[in-house]
Amino acid sequence: MAVATETQFHVLAVDDSIIDRKLIERLLRISSFQVTAVESGSKALELLGLREDLKSPPSAPPYQNVSTRPSFNLNFEGFLEIRVLGLLFFIQEIDVNLVITDYSMPGMTGYDLLRKIKESSALKDIPVVIMSSENVPSRINRCLEEGAEEFLLKPVKQSDMNKLMPRILKGKSKENQLENNINNGFCTVTCENTITDNMKSSTNSTNISGNKRKAMDEGFSPERRKARLSSSNWQCCDI
Repeated sequence: MAVATETQFHVLAVDDSIIDRKLIERLLRISSFQVTAVESGSKALELLGLREDLKSPPSAPPYQNVSTRPSFNLNFEGFLEIRVLGLLFFIQEIDVNLVITDYSMPGMTGYDLLRKIKESSALKDIPVVIMSSENVPSRINRCLEEGAEEFLLKPVKQSDMNKLMPRILKGKSKENQLENNINNGFCTVTCENTITDNMKSSTNSTNISGNKRKAMDEGFSPERRKARLSSSNWQCCDI
């Protein structure tokens, strides 16, 4: 007997501490989430497709000794690599439903990562949850004001995972609403264009018919036009 499986949402976990990273990964998997764990904010941006890495071979001048045929490769991190004329592009091949990140990380902090995501028109609807071992109200408020959905205090517990699903569903709802708005807008524009085209077509047909009638009348000789008028008058009097 086949058992229906629920949709498995994908969570991107970001933490520079391998111990904390393994812990959050385990808790997420217990809660039936698909998990990808990375050690830095810059790595998370790569995975989200915000990084475009351009590399040109130093020994090869532009457009010389470089293959013009594009090569494609799906790497182990879920990126589609496209190399054209010595330039390497990364295209995201995964769908992330939520990002959970540590606040204090070297290089790019969790707050910086949050801002990058919310500044991106393509990623701004992805829910972001911040974790920290320090309970600093000003830090918490700053993250929430920037768009974070939750601020969790470490050590993260299994009960904290229950707060993630409503956030994911909220993000999916925004995504679906955006798609509906786009589809409705397209339908409205299409219908308006169709009505306008039909009105123009109807007007053109009326003008053509009138022009034909006028041309036919102008094509009659004076005698025939006079006879036609007399016939009409006679019919009118007969009635």
